[in-house]
Amino acid sequence: MGFFTDTSVCIGCKACEVACKEWNAVPEDGLDFTGMSYDNTQGLGASTWRHVAFVEQSKPLGNAAAEGDGDLRWLMASDVCKHCTHAACLDVCPTGALIRTEFGTVVVQEDVCNGCGYCVPACPYGVIDQRPDDGRVWKCTLCYDRIGAGQEPACAKACPTDSIQYGPLDELRERAAARVEELHEVGVEDARLYGHDPEDGVGGDGAFFLLLDEPEVYGLPPDPVVTTRDLPSMWRHAGLAALTAASAVVAVFAAHGRTGSGRRAGRRGGRR
Repeated sequence: MGFFTDTSVCIGCKACEVACKEWNAVPEDGLDFTGMSYDNTQGLGASTWRHVAFVEQSKPLGNAAAEGDGDLRWLMASDVCKHCTHAACLDVCPTGALIRTEFGTVVVQEDVCNGCGYCVPACPYGVIDQRPDDGRVWKCTLCYDRIGAGQEPACAKACPTDSIQYGPLDELRERAAARVEELHEVGVEDARLYGHDPEDGVGGDGAFFLLLDEPEVYGLPPDPVVTTRDLPSMWRHAGLAALTAASAVVAVFAAHGRTGSGRRAGRRGGRR
């Protein structure tokens, strides 16, 4: 199960943010006016599990370019944990606090988390985060308690435009592909999917998006890769290096032992 977020119909109402906080009892986290955007939550974090980005774009058109004017548009997108198929946070967690649920989602067990923070730099999307008051990590659970009871996640339930859609990933991918074709037919050529491909660097995301511009515009990495993909080969090389070093030490001691035995035998022969 997962999310498909169609940013082409997102109106930036932030109902998803509010619903997420209310249902999951996520604490308030600042609501600061940055002066850079109407977005006052700024990004995902331990106390922001859903974040609606506001991207203001101005593109000169025709004669307006010479006059400094242009076409203004807002790009709005509700971001969330991607629930990666190959999740690096799971790979590095030493306590088993991060688990894969029966729905294919990734959840933090806060009563097991010891606050080591290994998962924070492991996430290729920069999603998972620690709360400063207790050090434990927190992120979207895809409303595990709700979907276990056959309900929609709170954010999808609250979304007034169906920008956030919840369901089986295979069905969502088909629906998303059809939506991209529909937008292309009406002239929205920049429409593209992000995180939908099971062959990408994280094995496909459990929460993927329809974007209207490059991923970087929305603050998303263009080609995310599971950060632990090279760990097996790294351990093999480290093991080989350790074995080589151990063999060299054994060889030195063995050579020293043979030399010492020869000297002792020589001294005994001389006395006779």
